[in-house]
Amino acid sequence: MIRPAPAWALPRCFVHRGGGALAPENTLAGLRVAALTGFRAVEFDVTLSADGTPWLIHDATLERTTTGHGRVAATPDHVLASLDAGVRHHPSFAGEPLPTLAAAAALCRALALVANVEIKPADGSEATTGACVAAEIAALWQGAPLPLVSSFSFEALLAARQAVPLLPLACLWHRPPADWRAQADRLGAFSVHCAAEAVAEGFLAEAREAGVPVLCYTVNGRELAAQCWSRGVAAVFSDRPDLLARRPS
Repeated sequence: MIRPAPAWALPRCFVHRGGGALAPENTLAGLRVAALTGFRAVEFDVTLSADGTPWLIHDATLERTTTGHGRVAATPDHVLASLDAGVRHHPSFAGEPLPTLAAAAALCRALALVANVEIKPADGSEATTGACVAAEIAALWQGAPLPLVSSFSFEALLAARQAVPLLPLACLWHRPPADWRAQADRLGAFSVHCAAEAVAEGFLAEAREAGVPVLCYTVNGRELAAQCWSRGVAAVFSDRPDLLARRPS
């Protein structure tokens, strides 16, 4: 079974949604804050606009994190480019734009950040989104180590694999299903990601035997992080990476 792996060592911690709780999520400001606080790995979410362009945003709708309204998938690029993605986090971030994947990729490369890109397809567009985001990643990171790509959508990951055969992929679940290994094998997934509270010892043993790294979200306390690492979890995603360790890794 060929499992394309990232050309970088897994860090112990990824900054969740770009900047965690320290900056507006899924923004360039968040990526800068992650780098300034000494972390070298970030995770962020990507979905497609009405024009088929990949943008960084977690929700299917715009209201929670931006000044926009409606579904991302129904909103054209020129409207998304006009939105404020910072002010809802804090007034000091007012004017922070919603970034495209292209802008985030350029900044990650400039700041030497490695990334986990989570594909967030709109309902009914799983395969289209997976293939599009994978192709964009291959182009944007050309000549540089590719990011790790994850999704809750198996269909999106399968399309990503078909579009870019050497893309490092990760299966993402809240709780790993009984057939987790069969799904990971079908995708040639490098790693499996799940909620920290859903990691059972039996699953960790199976993953260890299969040589599949387990990554856990969302770990915001030092004690929980230490428990995860001591149990064999390879890495965690955190909104408060600054609280996990005095020395980021």
